[in-house]
Order: sequence, then structure tokens, then C-alpha cells
Amino acid sequence: MLMEKTRTEVVGRFAPSPTGPLHFGSLVAAVGSYCLARCRNGRWLLRMEDLDTPRVVPGAADDILRTLESFGLQWDGPVVWQSRRGDAYAQALESLRSKGLVFDCGCSRKEVLASAPHQGEEGPVYPGTCRKGLAPGRVSRALRVRVPTQEVHCFIDGIFGRCEQRLADAVGDFVLRRADGVYAYQLAVVVDDAAAGVTQVVRGADLLGSTARQIYLQQCLGYSVPHYFHLPLALSADGEKISKRHGAVSVEQGADPSSMLCRVLRFLGQDLPSHCEKGTPREILEWATKHFDVRKTPATGQVVV
Repeated sequence: MLMEKTRTEVVGRFAPSPTGPLHFGSLVAAVGSYCLARCRNGRWLLRMEDLDTPRVVPGAADDILRTLESFGLQWDGPVVWQSRRGDAYAQALESLRSKGLVFDCGCSRKEVLASAPHQGEEGPVYPGTCRKGLAPGRVSRALRVRVPTQEVHCFIDGIFGRCEQRLADAVGDFVLRRADGVYAYQLAVVVDDAAAGVTQVVRGADLLGSTARQIYLQQCLGYSVPHYFHLPLALSADGEKISKRHGAVSVEQGADPSSMLCRVLRFLGQDLPSHCEKGTPREILEWATKHFDVRKTPATGQVVV
């Protein structure tokens, strides 16, 4: 199991993708990460994960920033934009390649699906087709990282407790740069968190399965491993994770910040006093950062009516 280093400063972050306005589920991640950083007098950073440019919606980033401000969520320092950090990702990739950990892969997604030995926890497991080199006549499409065949990655999540995953069984060698040249989320988030000195990653439980991959990359690159907290998912009436298609929470679309903040904090298991209902967003957040108790946060998703 990984040994945690002593840290003197908590640095949290919120990292939305500007593919549309904030929804209730993303607001849960924003408020949860904010409270867990601020309750330890820590810093709270903001990063726009706009790396997948075809999915970026024009104006969405500005809408997200306005919405966060309307909820009283103030971040420290300038906003970081992943789309401007290609050089940092390229350097990390070259560092991994110099250690013999990266290889060229000529397989299309369709071929991987067809040849995968089984479905892992995160989808089809890459069968290692190009691990020993490209077959004659094949050209490189993506870059993958070699994962250990036997090692089990263990970590203690602040909400889910002990978690473990054997990467070889769950995903196999995973992509770090896609066929279209875009750097993969797994690499970008690890490089960005390390560069910003992030010590605490608070996000939705749908990303719990990504954590072992990120810890593996952190180890390979010599980075510190943050503490992880995976918040319960907000579910729609049909049991699906709430997404942008279920409705936004931006003030422009009628959301009341104070009422919404109270809903979010109760969703996170906090015993909010009745007087908070009449408070301003700033007053509600002041109460939350003084009293937030992550031990009361449930690990199971909840339907949001």
C-alpha cells in the first residue's frame, strides 16, 4: 500500500469540462471540493478541462465561471486551461517513453473491441496486440502505457474507504495520446494536478475507477499521490447519473443560489440548520466550511427530484 507523505497545506481543485452549463451533479463536486479544502484553510483551484476541443461548447466556460461566482465559490489564482498545456503533456509523455513505459499502438477502437479477451471494470481490456512492436504494415495510431501484469494498486478513499484495482485485468495498457493527437484525460489530469501542487482530489464517484490509473502514472512520473474523495452521484428519476441534458443550475436559467447550495449540502449528508435557508450564498458557505463533516457523506448515489 502507498505510504502517505506529511503535507502542511491542503490544495484542492475543481475541474469542469466546458461542454455545457453546470448541472446539479457538477455543482455537488464543486461545493464538496470547495468545502473540503476551505475547512482545512486550504487553497481551492479551478481548471478548465477543455482538452477535447470538438466537445467544447462556445461560451460554456464563461457560463461556468459566472455560475460559480453567483454561488459564492471563489477560487485562488488564475484559471488553468488544459488546451494551453500541450507542452507539459508532451514532456511527461517523453519522460515515460525514456523509461520504456510507452509504446505505439496501431489498433483501432473497433479492433480492440473485437479482440479484447474480456470486459474489465472500465470496459474492454486491451489485449496487448502492439506491446512488443507494430506488426509489419501497421502504422501508429495512439500511444499507450505499459501496465504491470500482477501489481494491485491500493488506496484509501476518503468516502469509499479501501479500494484496489489490478490494472492488467481492469483496463490493460491504456491510451495516453489518442489517434487524433489529443492527450488522454488520464495523463493530463495527473500532470496538471502535480504542476499545481494539488494534495486533495474531490470528484464524483463515476471517476473512482480512474484513480488506480492515475496513481500508477503518478508513480511512474515521480509525483506525489493526492488524497482522494469520491462523492456520491446525483441520479435522475430513471437511475442515471445526472448530466447536462437533465438541466443546468446557472442563474441565467432560473437557479436560486442559496436554495441550491442548501440542497447540495444536504445531498452531501450535512446537517444544515434551518436559518441557512434564508442566508446568502456567502453565509451558507461560511457555515459549511466551518462545519463540513465528510464522515456524514454517503457513498451511495441519490435520486435528485
